[in-house]
Amino acid sequence: MLYKFQSQATESFVMMESNARALLDIIGKSSSKGIITVEQMPAAISALESAIGSDSDSNRHNHDAYAAEDHAEDAERQHVGLHQRAAPLLNMLKRSLAAGKDVVWGV
Repeated sequence: MLYKFQSQATESFVMMESNARALLDIIGKSSSKGIITVEQMPAAISALESAIGSDSDSNRHNHDAYAAEDHAEDAERQHVGLHQRAAPLLNMLKRSLAAGKDVVWGV
């Protein structure tokens, strides 16, 4: 299933359900459709950026251990980090906040 994210301030995008749910959980939203109001966006942006920072630290440690086993090239290809998955939503939230427009999503 795909989740579609929309805002009047940006272009829409779709995301696989598992990835969308993970990001929505981070910002405290858990339904299959909903809204992130302009008032909620600063906290949502902060939560995503904090999670990205934590994920980067954790993955750097795991990557270093994997690379030490001479698998560096495989590690680079296999891992898609939270920062990459969150980028479209984070961008939409920042641009929507600046424009004063809500973000909605649904299946």
